[in-house]
Amino acid sequence: MTADSAIHDPVRPDSPSVDVVLPCLNEAEALPWVLARIPTGWRALVVDNGSTDGSAEIARALGATVVTESRRGFGAACHAGLLAARADVVCFCDCDASLDPGLLAGFVATVAAGGADLVLGRRRPSRGAWPLHARAGNLALARLLRRRTGLDLRDLGPMRAARRADLLDLELSDRRSGYPLQMVVRAADAGWRVREVDVPYLTRAGKSKVTGTWRGTWQAVHDMSRVLAQPPLTTTAASAPAGGTR
Repeated sequence: MTADSAIHDPVRPDSPSVDVVLPCLNEAEALPWVLARIPTGWRALVVDNGSTDGSAEIARALGATVVTESRRGFGAACHAGLLAARADVVCFCDCDASLDPGLLAGFVATVAAGGADLVLGRRRPSRGAWPLHARAGNLALARLLRRRTGLDLRDLGPMRAARRADLLDLELSDRRSGYPLQMVVRAADAGWRVREVDVPYLTRAGKSKVTGTWRGTWQAVHDMSRVLAQPPLTTTAASAPAGGTR
């Protein structure tokens, strides 16, 4: 695992098919910018998780595929998107304009070339983009993750890419804030090659549902701590993708 600077690579004709899962709860303000940054030829899967601000309608009008997930929870929305995906590679990105989905082109290129099985975005925040309490919680969890998996990761950010079939083999079960962490833990247990890439972290549009409050951050840390306490999965997910070793 290495940390590098992300490069906004163009999509080439020989690139794999790509679906981008965008969990969404009241992101009407951010959607136009986010969807405009999706690389040409990729499919945007906006997973509406109970929005009341017209987010689903805006997403459809902008050409995205909208998936409705009635069960509240970040993990529930992400997994609904994964199940709806049909592409070779599936990416995940927040839908609040804090992360540029255009940078996922470099992630996909690495996965397609066999350079990693899972590529994660390490957030490099602009001034005021990341509340202190949220950053402290993330650092503490990253330390626990390193101890649990041996992966030298510095962030638990939501921006990532991997092959769809491999992700489904992980049998992810968390439907709350622990979903992104469970993906990394189970990938590590399965011997995946995990790579971390620096990405700019911008001030989000609108109000945060999780890290913007102490209560939201505490709930996220609680969910993720529960994931770290789970024993390794001992089913088909215990094998690495073809050609992959950590």
